[in-house]
Amino acid sequence: MVQGNVRQTAIAAISEVKPVGGVVDYEARDLNEVFGEHVFNDAVQRARLPAQVYKNLRETIQAGKELDPAIANSVALAMRDWALEHGASHYTHWFQPMTGSTAEKHDSFVTPTDTGEVMTKFSGSDLVRGEPDASSFPSGGLRATFEARGYTAWDPSSPAFILDNPNGATLVIPTMFLSWTGEALDKKTPLLRSMDALSKQAIRVLRVFGNKTAKQVLTTVGAEQEYFLIDKRFYLNRPDLVCTGRTLFGAKPSKGQELDDNYFGAIHERALSYMAEVEYELLRLGVPIKTRHNEVAPGQYELAPTFETSNLATDHQMMTMEVMTRLAGKHGFACLLHEKPFAGINGSGKHNNWSISSDEGENLLNPGDTPHANAQFLLFCAATVRAVHRYAGLLRVSVCGAGNDHRLGANEAPPAIISVFLGEQLSDVFAQLEAGAAQSSKTAESIEVGVSMLPKLPRDAGDRNRTSPFAFTGNKFEFRAVGSSQNVSGANTVLNAAIAESLDFAATRLEADIAAGKDLNVAVQELLTEMIAEFKPVLFDGDNYSAEWHAEAERRGLPNLRSTVDCVPLATSPESIELFGKYKVYSGRELHSRQKILLENYATQISIEAETASMMAHTMILPAALKYQTDVATAVNGAKAAGVEDAAQLALLEDIVSTSGAFRQAAVDLDAAKGAEAPEDALACAKYQHDTIIPAMNKLRELGDKLEMLTDSNYWPLPTYSEMLFIR
Repeated sequence: MVQGNVRQTAIAAISEVKPVGGVVDYEARDLNEVFGEHVFNDAVQRARLPAQVYKNLRETIQAGKELDPAIANSVALAMRDWALEHGASHYTHWFQPMTGSTAEKHDSFVTPTDTGEVMTKFSGSDLVRGEPDASSFPSGGLRATFEARGYTAWDPSSPAFILDNPNGATLVIPTMFLSWTGEALDKKTPLLRSMDALSKQAIRVLRVFGNKTAKQVLTTVGAEQEYFLIDKRFYLNRPDLVCTGRTLFGAKPSKGQELDDNYFGAIHERALSYMAEVEYELLRLGVPIKTRHNEVAPGQYELAPTFETSNLATDHQMMTMEVMTRLAGKHGFACLLHEKPFAGINGSGKHNNWSISSDEGENLLNPGDTPHANAQFLLFCAATVRAVHRYAGLLRVSVCGAGNDHRLGANEAPPAIISVFLGEQLSDVFAQLEAGAAQSSKTAESIEVGVSMLPKLPRDAGDRNRTSPFAFTGNKFEFRAVGSSQNVSGANTVLNAAIAESLDFAATRLEADIAAGKDLNVAVQELLTEMIAEFKPVLFDGDNYSAEWHAEAERRGLPNLRSTVDCVPLATSPESIELFGKYKVYSGRELHSRQKILLENYATQISIEAETASMMAHTMILPAALKYQTDVATAVNGAKAAGVEDAAQLALLEDIVSTSGAFRQAAVDLDAAKGAEAPEDALACAKYQHDTIIPAMNKLRELGDKLEMLTDSNYWPLPTYSEMLFIR
């Protein structure tokens, strides 16, 4: 029996798989009952908390008022009773360490008593603070191994929820994670700081424009999630997918996404069954899922929510990835969240739709019907673009990583050059402002369908650009460079801090002008003209993939930070330390810690890939090729012994022999490279992985993929691209 039968057995089993049924029944229950049923949300709080406690808690959540410790016991008691009614036996402080995923330690509600009995206990101190071990999480030097103490602190603005399990449930409390010395060890704390910084500066701008009632400005996020589904049998027979999340070998399939026939196509019923259960579970957790569809690549899909405040959207995004991963196995799938699991076809991103609104419900990036006359919108929009231009390098740092390096720059992913797409209408308005004053806005027209029974379709005033890293899309900006496996908090923390600086700049200037007696409209016009002149180089509405744009971007002085090792040093640049220090988002020590973690994660990821590639080369690919080579040699020699000598058969044998020999040598070369003593400095180590290990892996892959195309399919041990992408 040849190794390839493993694949054939998997394919035969997949052909018998039926969609998981009977899990979700939308007819049995009203959706209003389903949505948020596992969330300790506002409605539950209002019903269960004493009136004054509820009022104080809402003031903390909505207005940023400091939490009154006196109410903690009342909230904890109500939360405990609610959780017990939902079958919870344990609670956990759920946080987002700098691993990029989430972490949790479960504690039981059950507490022994002096009489030998037990009671259920959950106090205000249990709610407000936890103490997980901080020594084994990445800290980038903030904590030594022997310095173990760390604290989780309740985030009341993100409601607690119930995590179901077949054998019980757990009360999950979203928290921040801090060191004993008070420094942030997580991704959420800096995000909350950045939201607060932006709110303070935005309120100053609103006051200049006459708004005296808004108390808080909120950043909002809707993060689209792209992912691949492949059958779990294929996944388990691919050590590279299991260990690294991406295929380190794999020849290009005869059919990929060239026909553009998968995008928005009919969803396979097995995949749809999985999607339905994912959405149902997320609805129960209060995640406002809105959209699902096939993406561009075969086997690729997208899920998208509606907008929420940034920290809640971040929590929900992490919950979404956990639910997707957990339920995939139930449906016989593996959910791949890596940015580039398959070479040569679409990677997966997490398009970060970002906007800004007052606590009175006003979207400050809504241009209205006449954006040229909407000075407040123009200022907030200009401040955003200015921030992207000034801190483009830091935005690139916020989406860096070994996985995203593979994705950026191809197959609908934006390039590493950060630019801004405004669209025809806004570009025209800003051009008028730069020239002196904006007098008009290009209006939306209608599309003539050409069918008498159908009405004319309204046309948006501006088109969209799927190659732009940062695009205005009507009443928000879409940051398309975020990777599919990444926590969106990093990108939004940088974005918020950068825009806070621009709003600070604008508010300071306008406050001084008005105090000096200058007319507001004149002051705004002068400020906008100056800002446009500053950020004009970052504006680009064309094809971001074109060689002409890359040359033009270089002429404009825009950074092209192609890899993680190119951009990470910017994390601790003087500009970065000044920005984040001024608005109290990151301290200098916190920035240095994150830089070190990014570099160490990058080097470790590449090292794991190299080890996996070497193992697969030596134990799977080369043995299969040599077995086939032996059989071909036997056939050639048999024909020759019979008096028949065929040049084509001999050429095939020579090709297999030379390719397998070169492949083994490439594996040996990779082994030598990864066996060399690595530099101790984190940046130098990351550069070594980038400059030496990655090219060695690429060479090995090139030869391995050639062997796949030469070797009889019955001998090949790895599920192929065609099988993984198309067989459901």
